[in-house]
This record gives sequence, structure tokens and C-alpha cells, in this order.
Amino acid sequence: MNISLALRALAVCLVTAVTISTPVASAQPGAFAWPLQPKPQVVTPFDRPEQNWLPGHRGVDLAAREGQSVLAVADGIVVYAGSVAGKPVVSVDHPGGLRSTYEPVSASVAAGTRVRRGTVLGSVTSGHEGCSSTCLHWGIRRGRDYLDPTATVRASPIRLKPLDE
Repeated sequence: MNISLALRALAVCLVTAVTISTPVASAQPGAFAWPLQPKPQVVTPFDRPEQNWLPGHRGVDLAAREGQSVLAVADGIVVYAGSVAGKPVVSVDHPGGLRSTYEPVSASVAAGTRVRRGTVLGSVTSGHEGCSSTCLHWGIRRGRDYLDPTATVRASPIRLKPLDE
């Protein structure tokens, strides 16, 4: 393979990676899973606000049943398990600066607990506003930036096609 062809191939790789990267690029492929099993229906999709203080939907609402187990979407450490504004919430910090949050969840873990992907965090309770039936609100953020949590579970591998000379 000549150097010109190798450089062209490298350029295609770099452009492809930049073009289709997701905001969770620091997560290992396959490191994230859905917080409910079987794979739930998304009732309300992610709607990133233009500014953090503006209206939007900073996560997704997933169809659930009351009492259904809520699973850690990736390895991490529980940083919060308690009530926020009267709603039961669990939050987990993951490698790469990501934090996942689940509500309303009756916690079965405590802050400081190290969890693996699939660890039961608690169970869904009723009462999430905006859902006509029981649902789980699942959010992901990095720092102050809210991300689409479904991007963590639907990432597909990059496939490169051969270059014609």
C-alpha cells in the first residue's frame, strides 16, 4: 500500500469518526444497556433545550409497570438515592464523566454503592408527571450538558468501505 493511499484511508477514518460520533463517545461500545428489561417503548423522547434554563425534556420517559426493576445502565457508583422535590430518585456516576438518573424509583441501593451494568437499583413507582400510565424517566448528562440517553444503547460500530484507486 503506498503512502498516498494510506493517508487517504486515514483521512476517511478520521472524517467518518468525527461525523458520526455520539455525545457518549467516551463510553466503551456495549458498555450501556436499557434500564428496563425487556427493551421498553420510549413514551416521550429526548428534547434538548437550547439553553439549560429553557423548557425541554432532559431525558426520555420509558413505558414501565409499577414495581418493575430498574437496572444500572452501566458500571458506576451510586451518588444519590433519595427524594428530590418529593420524587424518589437514583443517580449513578459512570466513567467518562457521565451521570445517569432514574425517577420515580424506590431505591434498593444507597449512595456510595458500587454497581455493575444490570444491577437492580430499585423499582419503578407511579406518579411521574407527563405520563398517562406508569413510566420511568431516564436521563444522562455530562457535567451540565444533557444528552440523549438512547444514544448510549443504540450506537452502532463504524464500518469502513474500501477506497477505489
